[in-house]
Amino acid sequence: MGKVETNKKQKNTTLLQTSFELFTEKGFTKTTISDIVNRAGLAKGTFYLYFKDKYDLRDRLVTYKTSQLFGNAHTALIEQNIQGFENQMFFVIDHIIDRLEKEPKLLQFISKNLSWGIFKNAFEKTVPENSRQFYDYYQDMLTQNHISCENQELMLFTILELVGSTCYSCILYQQPVSMEEYLPYLHQTIRQIFITFTKPMAD
Repeated sequence: MGKVETNKKQKNTTLLQTSFELFTEKGFTKTTISDIVNRAGLAKGTFYLYFKDKYDLRDRLVTYKTSQLFGNAHTALIEQNIQGFENQMFFVIDHIIDRLEKEPKLLQFISKNLSWGIFKNAFEKTVPENSRQFYDYYQDMLTQNHISCENQELMLFTILELVGSTCYSCILYQQPVSMEEYLPYLHQTIRQIFITFTKPMAD
C-alpha cells in the first residue's frame, strides 16, 4: 500500500473512531459533522470524500464495528484450533458476548443501529478483511463437519438476532437475569436452532 492510500485509510479510520466516541457520548442526533471533524482534526471537506452524510457514516460505522467483532472472534478461533461445528460456533458467540460485556457502549450502539442489511454489508464490504473470512469460515465449518443446512444465512440470522437481543437485556439491564446466569439457557436454545436448520450430510 502506497503512502497516499495509507494516509486515506488513516483518515477514514480516524473519522470512524471519532464518530463512535461522539455518538456514544452525545448520541447520534446531537452529534454534528462539525463536531466529528473538529475532534478528528480534519477539514469538513475531508468528511465528504469518505461519507455522503451523517447517516451514511453511521451505517458504515456499524459495519466497521460489527466486522471488528467477528474478525477478532475468527482470529481467536483459528488460534485456539477449536474442532467441531457446534464448539466453533459457541466459541465465536461466547467471544463476542465477552467483548460486549466489557464494552457496553459498543453493545448499545450496535443494538440500536444494526439491521440485517447492514450486517450483511459487514461481510460483503470486508471491513476489516478478516470479517469476510469469518463468513466464509462459517460456511466451510458446515461443509467440513459434514452438516447440511438448506439456508445457512437464515440460521446465522436467527442465532445473531437471539444473541443480540439477549445481550442487550442481560448485559445492559441485568434483566431478567445476568448474562452469566442466562448463558447456559442461551446455549441450549442455540443447540435447538442447530437441530432445526441442519442435518448430517448423506454419505
